[in-house]
Amino acid sequence: MTRSSADWETLQSAIGGAVVLPEAPDYDSVRIPAMARFEAVRPEGVVLCGSSDDVAAAIAFARRAGLETRVRSGGHSVAGRSSTEGLVIDVTPMSSVSVADGVATVGAGARLGSLYDALDEHGLTIPAGCGPSVGIGGLTLGGGIGILGRKHGLTCDHLVGADVVLADGRLVRCDEHHDADLFWALRGGGGGNFGVVVSFVFRTVLAPATTVFRLIWPFVHAAALVEAWQEWAPSGPNELDATLRLTTGDDGGPPLVELIGAYGGNELDAVELLDRLVAGTGSDPTSASHRHMGYREAKRYLDEPGTADIRPESIPSEEPARGHLFTKSEFFRRPLPSPTIAALVENLSAPFGHNESREVTFTPWGGAYNRVPEDATAFPHRNELFLIQHLLVIDPDAKSEAAREWLTRSWAIVHPHGSGGVYPNFPDLDLEDWARAYHGGNYDRLLGVKATYDPTNFFRFEQSL
Repeated sequence: MTRSSADWETLQSAIGGAVVLPEAPDYDSVRIPAMARFEAVRPEGVVLCGSSDDVAAAIAFARRAGLETRVRSGGHSVAGRSSTEGLVIDVTPMSSVSVADGVATVGAGARLGSLYDALDEHGLTIPAGCGPSVGIGGLTLGGGIGILGRKHGLTCDHLVGADVVLADGRLVRCDEHHDADLFWALRGGGGGNFGVVVSFVFRTVLAPATTVFRLIWPFVHAAALVEAWQEWAPSGPNELDATLRLTTGDDGGPPLVELIGAYGGNELDAVELLDRLVAGTGSDPTSASHRHMGYREAKRYLDEPGTADIRPESIPSEEPARGHLFTKSEFFRRPLPSPTIAALVENLSAPFGHNESREVTFTPWGGAYNRVPEDATAFPHRNELFLIQHLLVIDPDAKSEAAREWLTRSWAIVHPHGSGGVYPNFPDLDLEDWARAYHGGNYDRLLGVKATYDPTNFFRFEQSL
C-alpha cells in the first residue's frame, strides 16, 4: 500500500535528514545502489538519516506502515540487500571521522576513500578493503578483507565499540563490557540482521610504507600460475597480500592472468618475493611494475580503474558499473589438485559472448586472519588457506542463462575441494545451506542474539538470521 503525502510529511517533520520520494528530482540519484543489477528497484521512499534519532524515527514509521525496510551504507551488496520496494534507511550522511589516542570513531556512512584520507592525516589506518566508494558499514559487519588483513586481521577484528539503533528505537552502545553478545555478533555476523549501526569505534594501526605491484601473463600460463600461487601466497610473509586474477580480459581483450597486490615493506624485499613466484611458474610476465610509496598513495594506486581488484568490496568506480555482476565463492584449506586447476582454466577460456566477462580470483588467507579463534567473534572462517571467487559481468540487455551456467560450472569444478565456508560479504542466493556456509559453528549463538535484540524479526531479508 502506498503511503499518503501526509504520512511522508509527518516523517519529514520528525527528522533532521531528508525523505526522498519518487516524485523528487534527485530520487533516482539517491535510490540507485552501486550494483547496477538492482538499479530498477524503486523504493517507496529513501530516508537520508543524519543522526540516530532520524534512524529511530524511520524505523518507527516503517513499523507503523508495515514497510519492508533495508539499510544502506555504500550500496555494494551483490545480493541487493540494501535495495527494496519499501523503505531504504540510508546512513550515508553520517560520515564523520574523528581520531583520539589511536582510536577512530567513524560514522556508519563513511566511505573508504574519505576514511583512509582522514586517518592518514594522523599517520594511521585500519585494515579494510579497496575502492573509495565502498561503505565502511557493510564491509565491517561481514568481516572486512584488504591488503593489511594478513598482517593485522579483518576490519571487524579492530572494532572496539559500536552504536546501534534497535528495532524498538533504542540506541545501544555496545563493546566487550556492554551488550557484549551484540558486540560479538556485529563482528562478522553480517549487516542488517540486528539493528542499524550508526557509529563504529576502531583500534587503528600505523599506516605503513608499502610496495604495490602488478604483473601480467598470457593466459597460456594460467594453470602453472595457480599451481605456484597457492603454494606461495598463503604461506608468504604476513606483510604480503597478492591476489591472482584469471580473467577474460578488459574491454574485450584476450584472456590474461594478473597478480596484483601489496607488500608492507621495502621494494627490494618485494621484488625478491615476486621473483620466487616467477621462478616457480617457469615463465616471465609480459608486464611487471612495482612501486614503493606511502600507504595512502598505495591505496589510491590500487583503486585506479584497470588496476584495482573488482571484488564487491573493492569496486574502484564511484558510478554504478554498466554490467550486472553475479558471483559465487568458497574458502579452501588445501591446494587444488592439478586436474581441477586444468578444468577450471579450460572452463574460463571456453567461448563467451562479447557482452560478457568472466573472472576467477584467488585471495590469500592465513596470517592474522587465522590467529583469532573461530568463536571469539561471529566470523568463523579462521582456518582457511585461500578464498576463490568466481565473477560474471554481463550486459543488462543480454540473455544471462548461458553465462550463469558458466558461473555455476566454475564454482562446481572446485567445490569438492572447498571447506564449505563462504565469506558473508559475498552472499550467494543459490547456497543450499547458507546458514552454515556463512556462519559455521556460530550460527546457533547468532540466532540467540537475534532473538534478544530483534525478537519480532523486523530486520529481515533473504538469508537473514
